[in-house]
Amino acid sequence: MRKPFIKHLKEFGLQWDLQIMVIPALLLVIVFAYLPLYGLVMAFQDFRLGDSIGLSRWVGFEHFVMFYNSPNFWEIIRNTFAISFLKLFFVFPMPIILALILNEVRSIKFKRTVQTISYLPHFISWVVVAGIMLDLMSPHGTLNSLLMSAGIIDSPITFMGNPNYFWSIVVITDIWKGIGWGAIIFIAAISTINPELYQAASIDGAGRLRKIWHITLAGLKPTIIILLILTVGNMLQSSFEQILLLTNNLGNMMVFERSEILDTHIFRVGLTNMRYSYASAIGLFKSITSISLLLVVNFGGKKLFGESLF
Repeated sequence: MRKPFIKHLKEFGLQWDLQIMVIPALLLVIVFAYLPLYGLVMAFQDFRLGDSIGLSRWVGFEHFVMFYNSPNFWEIIRNTFAISFLKLFFVFPMPIILALILNEVRSIKFKRTVQTISYLPHFISWVVVAGIMLDLMSPHGTLNSLLMSAGIIDSPITFMGNPNYFWSIVVITDIWKGIGWGAIIFIAAISTINPELYQAASIDGAGRLRKIWHITLAGLKPTIIILLILTVGNMLQSSFEQILLLTNNLGNMMVFERSEILDTHIFRVGLTNMRYSYASAIGLFKSITSISLLLVVNFGGKKLFGESLF
């Protein structure tokens, strides 16, 4: 039987100090997540600076059609999904692998040292990372010098200016920057697994790999599925700062055919050229796509593994 409303209200009053702590986070969500939803109406209007939001000339789906008919539409969609799925397949599993490896290390000192070194790049700004990559991979940078010294190449390679290398650079830099930080939550989840399960497996003759597969990974399954669902829901908007900074170092057009994604297109065409309604239309298209992916993966996780966000 459900508790009466008065009883819930009484419990709320007894926890007033804890409820007050929630108010700043609640206001943050309302101001930055819910109030801006009203501005989505601009996607269906011809908004100009000076117009009141919602009172501009109504154009329906004109901006959506304009984006679909743009010459770079399929290139932008390809780049967005290619980079997103490459990150999903290569970046997402890396913290799990690192956590599994560290869990097998017996030296506490070595484990803590590796953890510290691996998660420090998370605190480095993408501005700094982009500068490091430019110096490292420039024609006269360290990487070209090492390759030429080893006799692997005869002349310098412009890694940052070659479209064929761009996706690999995006994935590698994202792994380097996030692997240690992402492993923290998996290391914490592993620490909650009952050690007696490993002892029982040893008595039954299970080797290290079988323990990892049947105990450690099984214990991590709920955490992996929840984080996978969250990652899929956010993957279309997780590369903007990284790609914008990596491409701006050598000029956006040098690797445009592989670097232009939905977010950079919104920034470059929609906001820089003050086409706010066009930018809103693309942003709405991206949001609907992200929600659709989230719902599909959430449904799949619930049906296949019994784990989901809702």
